[in-house]
Amino acid sequence: MATLEELAEELERSHAELEQRLADPTVYADRREAADLGRRLKELDPALRAAREWRQASTDLADAKGDPELSSFAGELEADVARLEEELRLALVERDPADAKDVIVEVRQGVGGDEAALWAGDVARMLQRYAERRGYRTELLSVSESDGGGVKEQVFAVKGDGAYSVFKWEGGTHRVQRVPATESQGRIHTSTATVAVMPEVEEVEVTIEDKDLKIDVYRSTGPGGQSVNTTDSAVRITHLPTGIVVSMQDEKSQLQNKQKAMRVLRARLYEAERERQQAELAAARRSQVGTGERAEKIRTYNFPENRLTDHRVKHTVHRLDQVLDGDLEEFTDALQAEERRRALETAV
Repeated sequence: MATLEELAEELERSHAELEQRLADPTVYADRREAADLGRRLKELDPALRAAREWRQASTDLADAKGDPELSSFAGELEADVARLEEELRLALVERDPADAKDVIVEVRQGVGGDEAALWAGDVARMLQRYAERRGYRTELLSVSESDGGGVKEQVFAVKGDGAYSVFKWEGGTHRVQRVPATESQGRIHTSTATVAVMPEVEEVEVTIEDKDLKIDVYRSTGPGGQSVNTTDSAVRITHLPTGIVVSMQDEKSQLQNKQKAMRVLRARLYEAERERQQAELAAARRSQVGTGERAEKIRTYNFPENRLTDHRVKHTVHRLDQVLDGDLEEFTDALQAEERRRALETAV
């Protein structure tokens, strides 16, 4: 197993090689390769910074131990070296390259009929408010409302540095236990909403050939199927090789609907490829969405007990009103800490 010093030297070499390649005019002219090299350089920066700080602290500690006048600082410097060593080990853990990306979030009603649609709307609002609390921007891409005032499906983008590293933990089935407003007997119902979180990607990251697309246009419809538009502005895009279908109808312009549909299609194709390559990751879209059955859950929101439990980290709080208003930081922190703990177990 390589020592930390050897790994620090390897980091220096890798960073220098990437900078040299990025300076090559032929490489710079290739948008995709240049974007990939720039991303890899940015990913190396935290580890390189940690390595340099650790190396300097180690040198300072050696100097202090060898100089009677500085020996009183040795204890403090040893603590610094230990802290920086852990930071370096953590920085050397391979990060998910999608962590820094913006995301596209899809919220759908699961099991439970009209109550599931109402719950899906609550979950979508919770996630959008969480995005606002984190300082991210949200952009509504499409929404399909149910006849009962809920949401069959809502798709929105979250934009901001590290959005995927935060929102990937929201992917999965969210289960609610509460008395629906329409329940006259006061019985508690259990319903679900499913959330899929996908990194949003640039055109250069996913190649889509025109010949692989089937594009249909039609008139927009509202709840119940009634026509709400007199022109064929709605767009349905089918990616023939994969069978993925994306529909958009919220904009009045056919071009705008097509542009939004292509953004979602790129995200789905990128995530499908990630899923193929890394099927074991919980971030894979299929494992996030599941079937929406009540047993497949990442969290349970129990209204009678004012309780929310995240089943992945066995973390429970009793403040549903705050959580539904977007106060999810505590859960994100717990899930990220668990991810770091597991990563360090297999790190250098």
